[in-house]
Amino acid sequence: MIPDEIAPDEYSFTQETSIDKAEEACAVFGIYAPEEDVAKLTYFGLYALQHRGQESSGIATFEGEKVHSHKDMGLVSQIFNENILKTLTGTIAVGHNRYSTTGSSRVVNAQPAVIPTRLGSLALAHNGNLVNTKELRAELVKRQCNFLTTTDSEMIALAIASEVDQSKDWLEAAIAAFQMCEGAFSLVIGTPVGLMGARDPHGIRPLVIGKLEEDNNPTRYVLASETCGLDIIGAEYLRDVDPGELVWITDAGLASFHWTQNPARKLCVFEMIYFARPDSIMGEESLYSYRLRLGRQLASESPADADIVIGVPDSGIPAAIGYSQASGIPYAEGLIKNRYVGRTFIQPTQHMRESGLKMKLNPLRDVLQGKRIIIVDDSIVRGTTSRKLVKTLRDAGATEVHMRISSPPVTHPCFYGIDTDNQEQLIAATKSVAQIQEQIGVDSLAYLSQAGMLEMTRQDTKTFCSACFNGNYPIDVPENVKRSKLILEKVTTA
Repeated sequence: MIPDEIAPDEYSFTQETSIDKAEEACAVFGIYAPEEDVAKLTYFGLYALQHRGQESSGIATFEGEKVHSHKDMGLVSQIFNENILKTLTGTIAVGHNRYSTTGSSRVVNAQPAVIPTRLGSLALAHNGNLVNTKELRAELVKRQCNFLTTTDSEMIALAIASEVDQSKDWLEAAIAAFQMCEGAFSLVIGTPVGLMGARDPHGIRPLVIGKLEEDNNPTRYVLASETCGLDIIGAEYLRDVDPGELVWITDAGLASFHWTQNPARKLCVFEMIYFARPDSIMGEESLYSYRLRLGRQLASESPADADIVIGVPDSGIPAAIGYSQASGIPYAEGLIKNRYVGRTFIQPTQHMRESGLKMKLNPLRDVLQGKRIIIVDDSIVRGTTSRKLVKTLRDAGATEVHMRISSPPVTHPCFYGIDTDNQEQLIAATKSVAQIQEQIGVDSLAYLSQAGMLEMTRQDTKTFCSACFNGNYPIDVPENVKRSKLILEKVTTA
């Protein structure tokens, strides 16, 4: 845990320190609720959003000018208990779950980032990834900002603080700082006088507004990455924060400001396919409904003759059910997921490692024995997990294994906050569908078309970012950033 005010010397970094990868597809949560236990409500909000980040978690609360903070490595339930939550008093809270990243697994990088300013401290939680970190860091160095972490999230917080210290108020400072940032960011920012929520001009990462309201009490507002974070505390979903919008929540209520010219929505479609929870609402319906339609469309585009359809738990199950419904082939549970594994720091034995996925997935042999199987998953990234999974199914007695993927081939890395591999490690970037089929050992392999994926959203197909499938990045990515992940060779996926 990093102290609230000033980090100790061992957490200091030189100006030449490199910037770690983004905060990835993290969870952010914020609440403005006088007379409520905001820390406990934030705890449960983060608990519901645990799927968005399992590396670290943190909560900061504001009690007037005083800030209380606790953050550590691990899961929400491992970091917080009743005694810790009792110390996090106040009327405003900001929470964060961090996604696992390579080379940055340190408590110093846990959020929220707490930064002192002329007007008191701010606490910032960030989901997304800036693409202009080199330029932004250089500007902050000129302003003599002190860096305590290696994240782009801290840069946003320092940019706001530096604008506050140039005599701007909270709103003016935040807007000025956002205009210095390029890339994807959904932010929740706590201050001594109010709570902010903001999205980048494309709204690549989600952010929703809810309210807690009871008789004889004023409306209390909640911000969360997904609506499942509202549901768990009984908050009513109001709407999304718009791309390029800043909402400012104080004792006067909720005010809205559009801080950028010509915002253009480009929500990450992978949020809808995989990352967000199926019970969360996007586009006025649950993602479960969208994923069912993906499976139905997949069955229409790529039929197969088989005895049963199974899904890869948990993310592949809705599409598998949809595939079953459209094809008439019975759906069955063929793989059981151990939902209580969490994180273990004890290394398995060599024999256990060789046995593949059984720590997390175990086959139902009596369901699979002698059956021709269609297995539905949401994506294939490197192909190593798929290959092990296919072997597990065959070892359990499946006579044929046909794999169907409810998204197009992942051919390009994400620069906006989902931790996909370098392009050379993305199997579909270097191999055709036929080659992938051979490598993972299936009898047949088919992906959903890009047109089918977007049409099934039942929304304007131009309002989604699908760069990981086609390389059309809505925000320009500097060449030095691209070179770290891209390769020049391209292959057809036919």
